[in-house]
Amino acid sequence: MASSRKNNALHIDPEALSALSILKAGLLSPVTGLMNAAQTDNVMRTGQYNGTSFPFPFILAPAGSTNEKVLSGAQPGDILDLVVGREHIGAITVSEIFPIDPKERVRQIYGTDDPSHPGVKATMARLGRFAVSGDFTLKHDPIAPIKTAINDAKERIGAKHTTAIMMAANPLHRAHERLIRQTLDNTDMVVIFLLKPYNNADLSYDIRAEVLDYFTEHFLPQNRVVTVPLEHSYIFAGYNEVIIDAIVAKNFGCDRLMIGQNHAGVGMYYDRNSNQSVIDRIKGIDIEISIAREYVYCNECKTLVSTKTCPHGSHHHISYHADSILDLIKTGLLPPAVLMRKEISAMVLCRLFPGRIKNIEKLYYDIMPVNGLLEEQTDRDFYIKLMELYQTTSLT
Repeated sequence: MASSRKNNALHIDPEALSALSILKAGLLSPVTGLMNAAQTDNVMRTGQYNGTSFPFPFILAPAGSTNEKVLSGAQPGDILDLVVGREHIGAITVSEIFPIDPKERVRQIYGTDDPSHPGVKATMARLGRFAVSGDFTLKHDPIAPIKTAINDAKERIGAKHTTAIMMAANPLHRAHERLIRQTLDNTDMVVIFLLKPYNNADLSYDIRAEVLDYFTEHFLPQNRVVTVPLEHSYIFAGYNEVIIDAIVAKNFGCDRLMIGQNHAGVGMYYDRNSNQSVIDRIKGIDIEISIAREYVYCNECKTLVSTKTCPHGSHHHISYHADSILDLIKTGLLPPAVLMRKEISAMVLCRLFPGRIKNIEKLYYDIMPVNGLLEEQTDRDFYIKLMELYQTTSLT
């Protein structure tokens, strides 16, 4: 339903709505509301909020000349509609309007204001020159079902320790599988927060969710893994991403967080005669953070290994670079099974290239071993059997 008060409305995008929903649901506690000017200045200077690490101020400063006009004329106590597209999704009671420096804000988030940085470019386009603080309401709560799913799963198995993994699974490859299994070895339950970004450059969320659900159902212990969506808005971006990950995981009820060695923001630096990372600077967040070792396939060990335990040089290693594996899939090629499980590769290719194999029954029976019975075959069956042929080694 469109707002009837067009001159008293702020127009925000779905990404801002996602961030507001997370805030409203208490997932950023101790931050529980939009910050005012004084709080914004304090977080900018200290990187903390009420003694807890928080990487940047949480503010609402929507771009656009209409929004700027509304904010510049608003007074404390005014009620402004919140509108996404043409839908009225909530309202905010103005407490304070204050100016911000968009460049300073993106520097706080990304560590740079270089416009060639994709995150900087996207965020600058969404930022206005005025921020508003005050109590707000939203018509819908997309977070409540996620909380319920996690709590129900914990109660079913009586989980004492629950570990969060933030994962894009774009695509889900063998190193991801190893990370999940390694985490399960040391916890009662794993919650995989499947990232749902605001672009279409990668595999769609639906494909990635279908694949992860299939892997969980067929190759992991039942009831010990829960996959939930996490809209990956700008607040998770930048070099301090791991801090927000830890805060959100904790407020979702997890007491541990597992991250990969290449996770954004885990870069090392040298301070006071020792190696440090952003994890060493986190204060006030009661969650145990572990960093998984990098896994590679070693053609001497003939299996996945940690780079810390394999005695062979990097020239024997196959790395799991998700971008490169995705590029391979987008060309329509079936990735080697050492990179991705054949069932998963088949699922993704069928979704990306539906119906591309012509005369599939003839091709299937011409080149595949069969038991003599004529059965209808799907593209997925064909891909799986083709991979099995690739894995035949007697003539190689």
